Amino acid sequence: MSESKEKRTVLGVFKDIFNWYPSEYPSEERNSEVPTLDSSPNSLPVFSKFLDQSNINNAYVSGMKEELKLYGNELNYFNVMYYTAYVVSQVPLLLLLSRPKLARWGLPILEVIWGVLTFCQSKVTNVNQLYALRFLVGVAEAPVFAGTHFILGSWYKRSELFKRAGTWFLCNALGTMFSGYLQAAAYTNLNGVGGLSGWRWLFIIDGIITIPIAFIGFTVFPGIPSSPKPFYFKNREIELARKRMRDNRTAPAGPITLDVFKRSAKRWHIWVFMLAYICMINCSYPSGYMSLWLKQEKFSVPMINKLPTVISGISVLSSWLGTTLAAIYPPWVIYAIPTIAGIFSSICMTVWNIPRGLKFVAWYAYGLQGCISPILYSVVNDILKDDAEERALVISSMMTAGYSTYIWVPLLLFPTVDAPQWKKGWPTGIAFYSALFGLFVLSLVWHRRDERRKGETTQINEVESLESGEEGFVGKGDGGKDTAIAVSDISRKN
Repeated sequence: MSESKEKRTVLGVFKDIFNWYPSEYPSEERNSEVPTLDSSPNSLPVFSKFLDQSNINNAYVSGMKEELKLYGNELNYFNVMYYTAYVVSQVPLLLLLSRPKLARWGLPILEVIWGVLTFCQSKVTNVNQLYALRFLVGVAEAPVFAGTHFILGSWYKRSELFKRAGTWFLCNALGTMFSGYLQAAAYTNLNGVGGLSGWRWLFIIDGIITIPIAFIGFTVFPGIPSSPKPFYFKNREIELARKRMRDNRTAPAGPITLDVFKRSAKRWHIWVFMLAYICMINCSYPSGYMSLWLKQEKFSVPMINKLPTVISGISVLSSWLGTTLAAIYPPWVIYAIPTIAGIFSSICMTVWNIPRGLKFVAWYAYGLQGCISPILYSVVNDILKDDAEERALVISSMMTAGYSTYIWVPLLLFPTVDAPQWKKGWPTGIAFYSALFGLFVLSLVWHRRDERRKGETTQINEVESLESGEEGFVGKGDGGKDTAIAVSDISRKN
């Protein structure tokens, strides 16, 4: 049975889900360190990023609101400061981190900075201090997520990329989920210890976790194949990694010039993918605010911190399984599942007056979004693999465009004072999810069109080369006849 047919059987799909190192790989490739980057500590910076990013929500519902007298839209403004920093820092920092010499050291240095800033948040005495610290944390964390995806696209082939992106994205959900349990434990066991509130201890513990991870990164973070060699790679493995990317037609990093911006602006990729990310980032916004609904429903503080972690748990499974299946089946088929689930949840929340059990289902269905981002980034990495600079620019521009709207859209659609019954926000989620799926499918259709045109152009050039190199070849013998017919067919298509 052929591989393509085997994948359509239950056994074939099951084998592919757990088959990280295909048997058809050469033994040198299967036994090298290259395929195992996904299971190394290189995913830890992403974990600590989302641990430190999500702690503000957990602290807010665990006493910070009352202690700092935050009775307006301050929680929205904390996110505004954080994501304003994202918008300002994203493109320049990622373009810098795409440089081979900086790719290995940039993220660990930034992680040390945001770890220190996380500690500082435990000592704030007023809201203005917290605004400033959230902005600085946002600057330091800005290139981490997009930079991780850029690095993945620099090491892995298309057949490997989806699963690796999903595995790394698990750290998003795990960091968010762990933060909830951590805050629940801090509130229960550390509240008042040393004269500090439980929510302050959350920032201290997060800092204690983040700093060691940063120093581990100085040793194990791989950068890109053209970066200085990490100690755990042999010279032959680095050469193997570079050969794999050449075989995959993945372009190495080149100089960043004005031409990068000009050629990117003339192609559809940056515009379609920026719009897609804008839709994705805004439709996912309310899924992180289940705790506000639980607080309105008078659940206890530990339950307010714990129950939303179920969304993160579902997101972990979705991220891993969804991206794996997207490498087996057409990605748009898998992408339809979380977007339809998001539309279902948005409809339920728009109606609002539904049984409490159905509302739990609607909240938890948001967890299926776990695969939306890694599948989208994997497609971007694959489509733009032949231009490293455009790939870095598009990935960073996606996040810049997305978070530039994330700064103000939530203030209009999801204000904290109206939470959790957002009468404007929930209906727009239906539109965002629908547009996201449409743009994703459009990118696949246009890429297939471009590949077909590229193939036809290559065929014409090869035929023209044969004509000029071997006079009288066309029209002589059966081969010449076939070639002339091929040229004629291609000309008609164009």
